[in-house]
Amino acid sequence: MASFTEVPILDLSLSRSPKTKPQFLEDLKRALLEVGFLYIKNYGIDEKLTEEVIRLGKLFFELPEEEKLRLEMRNSPHFLGYSRLGNEITSHATDWREQIDLATELPAPSPSEPRYRSLRGPNQWPSETLIPGFRETFDRYITLMGELSSEFTSLVAEAIGLPRDAFEKYYHGIGESRSGTKRQDKLKIVKYPDLGELGGGSNQGVGPHKDSMLSSYLLQASPHHSLQVQNSSGDWIPCPPIAGTLVVALGQGLEAITGGVVTSTTHRVLSPEAGEGPRFSIPFFQGISYDAEFEQMDVPEDVRRLKKEVLKSSARNEEKEVEMTFRKDLFGRLGEATLWNRVKSHTDVGERFYPDLLAEVRKKNAELAAASDNLSTGGEHPVQGRRRAPTIVLDRVDSSPSFGEDPGPDGSFERKEAFEKRKMDSTPDETRVREETGVF
Repeated sequence: MASFTEVPILDLSLSRSPKTKPQFLEDLKRALLEVGFLYIKNYGIDEKLTEEVIRLGKLFFELPEEEKLRLEMRNSPHFLGYSRLGNEITSHATDWREQIDLATELPAPSPSEPRYRSLRGPNQWPSETLIPGFRETFDRYITLMGELSSEFTSLVAEAIGLPRDAFEKYYHGIGESRSGTKRQDKLKIVKYPDLGELGGGSNQGVGPHKDSMLSSYLLQASPHHSLQVQNSSGDWIPCPPIAGTLVVALGQGLEAITGGVVTSTTHRVLSPEAGEGPRFSIPFFQGISYDAEFEQMDVPEDVRRLKKEVLKSSARNEEKEVEMTFRKDLFGRLGEATLWNRVKSHTDVGERFYPDLLAEVRKKNAELAAASDNLSTGGEHPVQGRRRAPTIVLDRVDSSPSFGEDPGPDGSFERKEAFEKRKMDSTPDETRVREETGVF
C-alpha cells in the first residue's frame, strides 16, 4: 500500500442508514489510518446558511480599518478577535493571512480559576449596523458545526472499534467555572491575499502544521487550489475546493489518545499567485475541555495490527512516534499546553496579558536554537544553513543513533525540548541500507 496520492471523499449521508453505514465505517477507517484527511459531502447543513456564512465572511474584510482594529485579538485574553496581515507565526515563519477568530459565546472565567481557563470567554463582534446579521449567522453556524463534529467523531470511534461515546469525556470541564463546563468550539474567517497584493516574497499562507484537538472542518470559500496535504513520502498532495463539501482534518489530540491509530496529517496553505485574487476559507475547530488530560485509549488489537501493516508498506517504512503538541510529560492539562502555544503564535496577546509566559517561551526558543546550532557544528561555533541531516547510506544498522543524553521522564522542560530538537534535526531525510550485492 503506497502513500496516498489523493484525498478521499466520503458521503456522510451513508452513515445515517443501517444498510449503508457498515461500508461507510470501513471507508472511514481506511481514511483515518492511511490519510488523516478527507472530504465529506451531504453533511446536513442548509446550503443557504453556508452561502450566507461565505457572503458575510468575505464582507468582514471590507469593514473600515478602524472597525477591524477595534476588534483586534490583542484586546482579548481569550485569543478571540481580529488579526492583522502577517500577525501569526507557524513553523517559525510569518503566515500571510488576515483573519478573525470566533468561538461559542461564553462568559469569561473568574480570576480565581486556573489560568489556562482564560482561553475561554466572549467574542469581539463587529457592529451590527456595519454588517447586519453577522453575529446571528455565525452563532448559528458554530452551533450546527459543533453538532456535526460530535456526530463525526462518534463515527470515528465506531470505525476503529471503540464505543460510540468514547470521546465525549473530553468535551466537559471539571468542577465549577463561571464560563460553565460546556466545551468552546472555535472558528476562523481567513483571507489570504495573492502574491501581487503582497508584493512578492514568501508564499506561506500558513506554514506546514498539524491541527490540534480532535477534528477540524474547512469550508473553502473561493476556488483557489492553495491547500496541500503531505503524504508519507513527503509529497504535497493538492486538496482543491469541491462544491458541497467540507475538508476534515484529524487532530494531534485524536492521534495521541488513539495511540497513533488515527493519523494526523501535516498540511499547509500557499498564497495565491499574483492576479488570482484573495483566497477565503472558514475553518471550524471542534473544542474539548481545557481541563482534559490525554491518555491512550484501548483501541482493538485488530485495528492496531492494521495500522502496523499500513506503516510497514508506507514509503518511509518506519513506525514513528506519535507527534503531539500536547504531551503529558511536559504539561499536566491540555489548557496549559494550549495557552503556551497561543502565546507563542500570538506574541502581541502574550505581551499584554501573559508577559511572564511570553518571557518563558522566548527563553526556551533561544535555548533550543543555541542547542541546535551547537549540534550542527559539533562545537562552539555555530554555522548557518541546513539543520537537517542529508540522505545517509549505511552498510548495516547495528543500533539506534544517539541524540545525546535523554533527560528521562523526570528531566526539566528545557532539557526535554532540547533533546527532542536534537533528535528531529539529526533524523536523515532518507536512510537507505546497502544490500550485499552492492545495489542501492
